Amino acid sequence: MFSHIMIGTNDLTRAKSFYDAVLGTLGVAPASVDRHRIFYRTPSGVFSVSLPINGEPATVANGGTIGFACKTAEQADAWHAAGLAQGGTSCEDPPGVRDGSVGKLYLAYLRDPDGNKICALHRMV
Repeated sequence: MFSHIMIGTNDLTRAKSFYDAVLGTLGVAPASVDRHRIFYRTPSGVFSVSLPINGEPATVANGGTIGFACKTAEQADAWHAAGLAQGGTSCEDPPGVRDGSVGKLYLAYLRDPDGNKICALHRMV
């Protein structure tokens, strides 16, 4: 459904360090840099972080969350730990299993250094 997702940052160098570490735990190569943006290209889509083109400060989406698929709960934990080590902050409940209408999920939530809410998700069988 999606070709790419792009979020804003106020510090591209800090964002690249954070997302290189976090997405590296999922096997994603470090970002390529294009002027005021960074790109993570995968077979399933592109995730990008950009300085706002209009020159205004980047702000977070209130109510927005971007989820990253994980192969295991351990991978989600590594993703979360890498994010904390790079200046992210834990939010929501601690990483763990959640029962819901779509079955059991292992979820780990962070806010990146710019305040964007992101999630590692592993669908449990």
